Order: sequence, then structure tokens, then C-alpha cells
Amino acid sequence: MSWFTHLECSVPCGAPPLDSRQRHHLCVCGAPLLARYDLAEARLWPRESLSGREPDMWRYSELLPLFEGEEPVALGEGFTPLVHARRLGASLGLDRFYIKDESLNPTQSFTARGQSAAVTRAKYLGATTIVLPSAGSGGTAAAAYAAAAGLACDVFMPKATVHVYMDECRLYGARVHLVDGDLADAEAQAALHARQPGWYDVSAMREPYRIEGKKTMGYELAEQMAWRWPDWIVCSTGGGSSIVGLWKAFEELEAIGWVKPHRRPRIAAVRADTRAPKVFGEFLVERAIRESGGTAQTVPAPSMVEGMLQIGKQEGISAAPASGAALEGVRRLVAGGAIGPKDTVVLFNTGGALKSLDVLP
Repeated sequence: MSWFTHLECSVPCGAPPLDSRQRHHLCVCGAPLLARYDLAEARLWPRESLSGREPDMWRYSELLPLFEGEEPVALGEGFTPLVHARRLGASLGLDRFYIKDESLNPTQSFTARGQSAAVTRAKYLGATTIVLPSAGSGGTAAAAYAAAAGLACDVFMPKATVHVYMDECRLYGARVHLVDGDLADAEAQAALHARQPGWYDVSAMREPYRIEGKKTMGYELAEQMAWRWPDWIVCSTGGGSSIVGLWKAFEELEAIGWVKPHRRPRIAAVRADTRAPKVFGEFLVERAIRESGGTAQTVPAPSMVEGMLQIGKQEGISAAPASGAALEGVRRLVAGGAIGPKDTVVLFNTGGALKSLDVLP
């Protein structure tokens, strides 16, 4: 059973709700759409029912975009470990420092969650081809889940993309199109091709369902912390759907009574000071950070490598450079007094190091 009811403008702009059984990408006003559920009815869903379910993200299927009789396109994504990082925490002056290790997802990244949800809906909406721009893990995850669904996949990548991502997309049978220019140019090419009949665009924030996959990180975190929120969540951010998904999870879990309404986690979104294209729907990321009382941090690019080495050496966790940046964000928040020594802090390790080992000294 699912309480999935409709799609709604994220602004909102006054447009009427959209039929969740029909294909929609953006609102008529051009803003991202959000999946909505009958949360009043969902209060009848006891959290004790999770006992005995498979340890993956689809254990929360009642509040995911999956209708009766449908099977998710799944590869075992979700329910990643929450590690009490004691040694690293001690170096930061934090007793309650945890790492949510998303590197153990399929394709070694949290992008598996979003693509599992997006490709599932694309399949049941009659898509034949998945399409997106990518310069990294989003493309590899889309290729893998498209293969699992029996769908074709076309990935548009800047020519400067690290070759391991191109090769992995091809491993899963995707067609890789190399584009002159940056990710914005790849986005333009993907959008142009996505107009073909049967093609379904799974670009970040340009369809409603990647956010739904990412929100399960928040559901899992609540379950793993005995249905209490930490004080801080620190996460690197690229396309932004993880931040939006986490905030959505907080709202939904409180609405159905699984977590008592009190101060939600403050969200710290961290980026390295490298050049990056403007994120579509970034206002949703900014809104989540602002409403949480959190902060956006920009850290020097060299700290990415330093941080991933610290996570590896002190905790034995394979961390992507972006997670190294997130660790530097934690350090700065501790040094500035925003994070106190008694705070419970969760850092999301968004992916593994294996595709980025060439950056190590």
C-alpha cells in the first residue's frame, strides 16, 4: 500500500495538483515538482511494521512513489551503516560524531537511491530510454538502474569528465555522448534529446522522484538513531536533491508521528571552492538550510583530499573527495563554536574513494 497521491509545485505557484499516475517533470511555472502523500492516513502506519522488512530503502514503500502491484527497480540500495566515528570524533572534540556511509550503495554512491526511485517511475510511466547529463556518479547510477529495468540509457558527459565514469556507464550498456564544454552544455544537449518519444529525463531536480529516493537517508537516520534527530547533519552538495530530500523526510516523519516534533537537525551543506555550474532548483536547497537554522560552507579544494585521507586513516571508511570537504566543514563549524562538544553530528559520506584514487598524493 502506498499513500502517494499527487505532485505539487515546490514554490507553490497556485497551479493545481498533478496526477501522480501521469508523466510530469516540472510545474507549468518551471519550478521543480514534489511528490505528496496522504500523511493523515499514513499516521495509521505503525513504525513497528518495519520489523522483519528487507534492509533497503524500499522498506519505507508506503511513503515512496510506488503503486500497488508495482515492483521497484532495486539493486539493494539503502540502509547503509551509521558508524560511530570515535577516533575521528575525538580529533574534532566531539563524543557523538557519526558517519552515514553511503559508499556501500550500489555503484558506490548515494545517487543509487535517487536513480532507483526515478527509474522505477520512468519504467511504469512507459519510458523506453533514460537520459541525463552527468560528470560523475549520477550517470553511472542511472546507467545501472536503466539496465536493471531493461531500459536504454543515454548519458551526456563533458569531454573533460574523468574516464572511469564514462567507462562505468558503458559497462552497464549506456550510450555515452561526449559534449564540448561544461556540464551546462551537457545539460542542454540532454534536454534537447529528452524531447523524443519514450525518452525520460532523470536530471537532478528536473523530475520529482530522485528527491524521493534521497529522502530515505533521513528515514534511515531516524530509525538508526531510535527515532530522534541529531543536532547537525553535514553533507556535501552537488545537485542539491539530498538536502531537499532530507528536509522532506523530517517533515513527513514528524507529520505521521514517528518522530516527535522538536528542533530538527541543522543542515550544513558544504562545497569545495572549485568552479561549478548553477544548480537548478537551488532555492529549495537554500530554503531547507535556512529553515533548519543551518549554514552553507565553502572550503578550499585541497581540504577535500586531506579530509578523505583522515576519514580513511582514522575510521577505515572509503570516502570520496566531496566527503573530505564535508569533514573540513565540520572542523570549521567546531572551531567557530556553531557545533558544540556535546552535539550529535552526522556526516554523510556520499560516495566511495575508488573512482578518485588518482587525486591522492
